[in-house]
Amino acid sequence: MITADRPSPLILCVGMPVRDLVLRIDTLPSPGRKIRASEFDQICGGNAPNAAVAIARLGGRVRLTGPVGESTADTQPVFALLDREGIDLSHMVHVPGATTPVSSIMIDAAGERTVVTYRDPKLWNVILPEADTLLDGVDAVLTESRCSDFVAPLCRQARRRGLPVVLDADRVMTLDEEVLALSTHVIFSAEALHATAGSDDFADALARIAGLTPAFLGVTRGADGVDWLDAQHRLQRVPSFPITPIDTLGAGDVFHGAFTLAIAEGQSITRALRFGSAAAALKCARFGSAFATPQRLEVEALLADA
Repeated sequence: MITADRPSPLILCVGMPVRDLVLRIDTLPSPGRKIRASEFDQICGGNAPNAAVAIARLGGRVRLTGPVGESTADTQPVFALLDREGIDLSHMVHVPGATTPVSSIMIDAAGERTVVTYRDPKLWNVILPEADTLLDGVDAVLTESRCSDFVAPLCRQARRRGLPVVLDADRVMTLDEEVLALSTHVIFSAEALHATAGSDDFADALARIAGLTPAFLGVTRGADGVDWLDAQHRLQRVPSFPITPIDTLGAGDVFHGAFTLAIAEGQSITRALRFGSAAAALKCARFGSAFATPQRLEVEALLADA
């Protein structure tokens, strides 16, 4: 935990910032229809950047790296928001000729979101800065599964230093991807877990992945909480916190950020899962993606009342 003589942990987040164009609507339109949005916002998105915002809001220090497009017109609005949160952006990599990812996001009256994202294939040709530079002073690494092609060497160096490496597995993965074996903690989204393991049963799917990696394994299930395997590979669950959802966009990213911060602080697995779940629940009760992440005192208050 943070004390007067111990600074807050420094977390290295690796991922792709996204320009999120967010529209609030009553219901999704049927094909061919036009509707009006009640609200519009342009914010920064992406798994790791959202997690970085959450970590900063919850009291951690954050260094962010990953590929972005060459045009400052695309990156300036995104960087301005992240810089305002106190996130270190000095290690971002501008890829020549590439476009920064962009998402069109519709959020309905129930808080559910529909997302369409474009990621320029050129961004996967990125070469990250030297590991010694990126990992200097770092207490934990958080990355997203879509970066597995270029993040594995960095994760390998982090493991050699004895650092926790948390993987946000938010897309279908092949079972031979090196980053699975290099991570100390892997938490899937439900859809990604089922598609990766080839099983619709949560316990069976996690058990299949457990045969490939010694990492801690879990899966976020939205309102149904978080399932995870204990040391004996028994399925456990941390329930969600009851809230009325306003905006679920970025909730999983907030969970991963809060969980990683808790792990870096030395909290137990159960405490880290509850901390992440509480932060994500409070975020869902507010509009604004990861920028609706609560302050640390709010999360601790919710945990104390549960």
